[in-house]
Amino acid sequence: MTGRARPLPETAAALDMRRAVRDWLARFAPEAVVAVGLSGGADSLALTAAAVAEAEVVDALIVDHNLQPGSDRVAAAAAEGALALGCRSARVLSVEVSGAGGLEAAARRARYAALDDARDGRPVLLGHTLDDQAETVLLGLARGSGPRSIQGMAAFAEPWGRPLLGVRRSATRALCAELGLSPHEDPHNSAPEFTRVRLRTEALPLLEEILGGGVAAALARTAEQLRADNAVLDELADKLLSAADDGSGLSIETLATAPAALRRRAIRAWLFAGGAKALTDKHLRAVDALVTDWHGQGGVAVGGGKPGTRLVAAREHGRLTLAFGR
Repeated sequence: MTGRARPLPETAAALDMRRAVRDWLARFAPEAVVAVGLSGGADSLALTAAAVAEAEVVDALIVDHNLQPGSDRVAAAAAEGALALGCRSARVLSVEVSGAGGLEAAARRARYAALDDARDGRPVLLGHTLDDQAETVLLGLARGSGPRSIQGMAAFAEPWGRPLLGVRRSATRALCAELGLSPHEDPHNSAPEFTRVRLRTEALPLLEEILGGGVAAALARTAEQLRADNAVLDELADKLLSAADDGSGLSIETLATAPAALRRRAIRAWLFAGGAKALTDKHLRAVDALVTDWHGQGGVAVGGGKPGTRLVAAREHGRLTLAFGR
């Protein structure tokens, strides 16, 4: 445990947080040397305090997105707070946010890239809570993205660790108050132009009112159940893929006799392994139709090509093939 760790109170919030971090470390990082992605907000600040109490070594990584005046001062204050809590080190990572997909997506890409570059082989703990998981499931349901989206975030998807997926956001705020910490309130977290903010402040409270409470916890349980189901389906799909792959493509006969859910999972994994990018449901169903509804149609461009070329899945001599074409 870090030598300068600040003692935590024996309160319900502190005990919930410590138990969640301790269980996560036992499962995924028994060496107990971790980094924490610290924004200065209540969730990541409380996570840092609990991690310092439970892990051997904690290093704080603070990303300055440079999106607001004074963001450098906020980042510096977060670093100072991390050291006061007992982190071994605190490093500010300054990034430039740009690119397609809107501000939220661009900031997320920049943040994760910076954390990945700076983590030095350590897992990075993130402050996503049960409430964040519920919001993620709702977004997946609304977008019709399928079971992979509805299964939400994983407790550990290397190198990203999320120990607090079973902890309510109210517990992180309570622990900050008990420790006398003043979390930074990012104005983006209350800006109604962001879809997730409206889910948090409007949709979920309304659902809780209509359904009599317990909605966030129920959505998180749904995500956990789907994750377990998807793991089994993925294993079966891997076996189907191995059986269908003869080295020059996938056997149409083998795929066609498999259940649709397994066949599409196998095709999806094969396409990604072959270099497909930004694969959509429309792409997947078009490739699946080459197996189950073939009437002479041509290949399907699935993205991931090079300049002047396209990555194309096609049906040739009883096999699915994947190659670059014009």
